Amino acid sequence: MELTDWLLTARERGNGATRLDSRRSGGVDGAGADGGGTAWSAGNLVRPLVHGAVYFAELLGAIRAQRAGDLLLFTDWRGDPDERLDGPGSEIGTVLREAAERGVIVKGLVWRSHLDRFQFSESENLHLGEEIEEAGGECLLDMRVRPGGSHHQKLVVCRYPGRPELDVAFVGGIDLCHSRRDDAAHRGDPQSLPMAAAYGRRPPWHDLQLAIRGPAVGDLEACFRERWNDPAPLSRSPLVRLRELAHREDTRADPLPPQAPDPEPRGTHTVQVLRTYPNRLLRGYDFAPDGERSIARGYRRALRRARALIYLEDQYLWSAHVVKSFAEALTAHPGLRLIAVVPSFPDQDGRLTLPLNLIGRITALERLRRAGGGRVAVYGLENHAGTPVYVHAKACVIDDVWASVGSDNVNLRSWTHDSELGCAVLDEQPDPREPRDPGGLGDGACRYARDLRLELSREHLDRDPPRNPEEPDPLCDPGTAFDAFAASAAALDAWHDNGRRGPRPPGRLRTYRRPHLSPAVRALCAPLHRLLVDPDGRPFTMRRRNEY
Repeated sequence: MELTDWLLTARERGNGATRLDSRRSGGVDGAGADGGGTAWSAGNLVRPLVHGAVYFAELLGAIRAQRAGDLLLFTDWRGDPDERLDGPGSEIGTVLREAAERGVIVKGLVWRSHLDRFQFSESENLHLGEEIEEAGGECLLDMRVRPGGSHHQKLVVCRYPGRPELDVAFVGGIDLCHSRRDDAAHRGDPQSLPMAAAYGRRPPWHDLQLAIRGPAVGDLEACFRERWNDPAPLSRSPLVRLRELAHREDTRADPLPPQAPDPEPRGTHTVQVLRTYPNRLLRGYDFAPDGERSIARGYRRALRRARALIYLEDQYLWSAHVVKSFAEALTAHPGLRLIAVVPSFPDQDGRLTLPLNLIGRITALERLRRAGGGRVAVYGLENHAGTPVYVHAKACVIDDVWASVGSDNVNLRSWTHDSELGCAVLDEQPDPREPRDPGGLGDGACRYARDLRLELSREHLDRDPPRNPEEPDPLCDPGTAFDAFAASAAALDAWHDNGRRGPRPPGRLRTYRRPHLSPAVRALCAPLHRLLVDPDGRPFTMRRRNEY
């Protein structure tokens, strides 16, 4: 397998201003814009942390292991200082404050939302920053985004000078905030945020983060440093600038210590860091003056290799424009199947946003089904009590070779407009359980990608892994997996349709049923959706320079 068959070269990233690809020497195939550097790192160990409770417990251990002089860097969309990582005393604000009091260098960038009356996160992020800064750390509210955009990256980097074997980075879809600390039982986070009524008072939450060790930790730290060192002011808004002065908010980033050498190789995983940065009006980012759309480009590169199975878990799966690449792959290869796991209902019940969001989902699925017909299967999740599970995960596995996890969704915001961060992973270790060669490409299944798909699939199907980890699992076969999802969802659907009589069938999958919108509502919303906004609520005119 040639890495450039699946991964972008530095030139294909399309951002010659970043130091991400020029920070290490490499071969010709991965050459950067200046003729040197590679667009990925080899020798990493990547572990998926499925569920917020699993991630939070590991993050808590990593932070509490830090001591004076260690470095803790984080970016987030929303941070609730009272959110517990485990039990009492593990509130994220408390844990970060205690780290700063021990002499850990704590630096954070969290999004300053546009208006808290829209129930975003400005006040919560401000309170988190205050708690950290009182202890000597630094947390800045960052509004360096396009109009209507957000900083959506979810990253924590922990470096341990003198103990580099402990260095770790966490990247994925899990924010340090309420509702995220759920586990495999999906009973929800005791500290929950209000959502659509269908999810109840304690919404079940399905999510995913990666723990990465090895040289890629240095790449992810470099991503943080680019944002931290950006000379642009944190906000261009005169009102925000006045408020910063009135409240004496910290608006200047203090210098970071020099970046330590990358950690030594730890495993067999090649990691490519993928990002979205918009093309900002007037002066852009100094590290991405024309933006960066490597997430979209990375997906398009991998989808061109798809032959057997695309496995997708996504919060949105909106926009016919974005799913075009998936539809083209389904059209080109009649044996290709797509399994998508999405929320059964949008997260909010707004009178205008709900029908607009549903139209976005409907148009995307219509395009996929025109391309793939019965080879496209879309499911929602529920827990064993029958409550829908909100799918917040952002994961894609293609042919058990390429696997991506990050903050990015399959929608226009994530591919063009917000700041996003994810990692595509290839494994040098082939899967010995049942090697295969989809479409004659010579790309047999890789252990990491297949293990990720199997772990997620087994949870949704209520299946245990084989007792012998080297024993072939029937779900390794794409056709068997596709049929298993369909059979499990059909059985659970029938049980519900029959009034829940008799034992509940195993599994948590429900067939995603196209939402009903009256002709009058569609007639009212469709022109607005088509002419003024996309399903993300952002004017089309704001993305014309952000095409990927």
